Amino acid sequence: MVAIVNGGGDKQRTSVAVIGGSSDRIHLQNFQHVLALEFAIKEINENLQLLPNITLGIHDCNSYFLARWIYLASIELLSSEGNFVPNYKCDLKDNVLAVLAGPNAFISQFMSNILSIYKIPQEDAVNECTGEEQLETLPQSVFDTRMTGQSYSVYNAVHAVAHALQTLLSSQHKWMSTRKSSKVRILNKNVWQLHKYLRTVSFNNSAGEKIFFDQNGKIATGFDVINWVTFPNQSFHQVKVGKVDPFAPPNKLLSISAEITWPTMFKKVQPVSACNDHCVSGYSKVKIEGKPFCCYDCLRCPEGKISNKADADDCFWCSVDQYPNKAQNTCIPKQIIFLSYEEYLGIALTSIAFFFSFFSAMVLGIFIKERDTPIVKANNRNLTYILLIALLLSFLCSLLFIGQPDQVKCLLQQTVFGIIFSVAISCILGKTTIVVLAFMATKPGSKMRKWVGKRLAYTIVLSCSLVQVTICSVWLAISPPFPDSDTYSVSEEIVLECNEGSSIMFYTVLGFMGFLTLISFTVAFLARKLPDSFNEAKFITFSMLVFCSVWISFVPTYLSTKGKYMVAVEIFSILASAAGLLVCIFAPKCYIIVLRPDLNRKEQLIKK
Repeated sequence: MVAIVNGGGDKQRTSVAVIGGSSDRIHLQNFQHVLALEFAIKEINENLQLLPNITLGIHDCNSYFLARWIYLASIELLSSEGNFVPNYKCDLKDNVLAVLAGPNAFISQFMSNILSIYKIPQEDAVNECTGEEQLETLPQSVFDTRMTGQSYSVYNAVHAVAHALQTLLSSQHKWMSTRKSSKVRILNKNVWQLHKYLRTVSFNNSAGEKIFFDQNGKIATGFDVINWVTFPNQSFHQVKVGKVDPFAPPNKLLSISAEITWPTMFKKVQPVSACNDHCVSGYSKVKIEGKPFCCYDCLRCPEGKISNKADADDCFWCSVDQYPNKAQNTCIPKQIIFLSYEEYLGIALTSIAFFFSFFSAMVLGIFIKERDTPIVKANNRNLTYILLIALLLSFLCSLLFIGQPDQVKCLLQQTVFGIIFSVAISCILGKTTIVVLAFMATKPGSKMRKWVGKRLAYTIVLSCSLVQVTICSVWLAISPPFPDSDTYSVSEEIVLECNEGSSIMFYTVLGFMGFLTLISFTVAFLARKLPDSFNEAKFITFSMLVFCSVWISFVPTYLSTKGKYMVAVEIFSILASAAGLLVCIFAPKCYIIVLRPDLNRKEQLIKK
């Protein structure tokens, strides 16, 4: 560690202690650094144009490469000579201007912990680049052409301090003339400002090279490419074969001007300046704590991310319409899917829908043909017709969910399904209610007779249907469904679907259907033990049980599936629940009408 001090006046005060890496041995390389420092100080003090009436001195300290000695030497610079008391410094002739770290960067971090508090400029000789020093142009009586780049850096560092000091004093010249203050006093008060001028210093040294600092506080210069040619007797010769010029165009940053002589052990293969192999694409570098920056581990990219080059610093996401391949080094376009009529699942669901639609139409035709028979007339045939038409439409509305979604389909899917099913369930509720009231009206003196009739059944169907129509209208008015694409549920696919627009309204429609189903099931359950002439309640009870089971299992299944299979789950629930109503309610009646016409007589219906 070297401190540059101001001796004051015209008297040069230089104190040099040349100490190597240990207390009992002198390293010739360190001695060369001190000689370069001595020469720079001598050159500056003899230059009357640079710092007139200012004499610079030096104070060398040995760090022993130990943190405690570095701290001790740093605090000594802030104390009076012979008195180890920080902040007590009465010797103004030894004013510290700047501190140079040695050629080892280890000591710099510990020096800065102390010196930064006092804003004393600090330079690190190891960070000075060798550049194109052209040492052969320096005076041969002073510099040997074999001087190391570090010694040259020491030389440039001292001159940088001198030129920064010159700029500082020039900026304070007017203030000194008005206050009649000496330069020494100015330095004592404003030495902390030297750092600002040091960062912006720019000059040409005696070798003709322009010296200045970049934005990172490092000398902005280049490098010489030196070829060490070794001989069998273990001697070597240094040959300049190229240079690195940071001011050259990017394609000429590195230039090789001579042929490189490679040692036989290299086998003309470029050596790898790393602790490990390169990370291939699909991996990213992870720094290993406690090791140099060139040592790192290779970490597989997280799921969903890729790296498409070797030694990537980080992995990145693919765009929303792409996904990573298995090697995670490129992005592949996602496949656009939806539940179509061409695939097996779509064909199967469509076939089931048409089958039950045909079955519903056939049952409707049978009931219309046999409309005057006792079994049809006994179960409120008008509500039966409405129920069969609603079930027929329920099967057909499932087709709205198959095929590529568009605006019309999205608007009709849930609303048509909700309204049609509400009509069907309200018909069942109306039929069950009439059965219960009719039985109660047969009791002597009952007041329920005035409620028995077609008007009550139609009122139930109309009012329940209007409520669902109102809910669907509000849904379409405030937040209607719309075509959308799901790019996140399935990693390799883009699913075209209908967005409900409002999940609250969607589940409100289902909730109202569940409410009607619960009431219908309750009424039918209470009426299951009525006389045989009204035994339709038993079939309704069982059909409602099937209906509830289907839709209770729908909710968790729907929420746990992804992509086009969510649509398939809803279609299956529609078909299964409608088929349950159709089979449970109408299969026994069709059996009697078609296969047992002998039972389709009034005498059979009224007997107990």
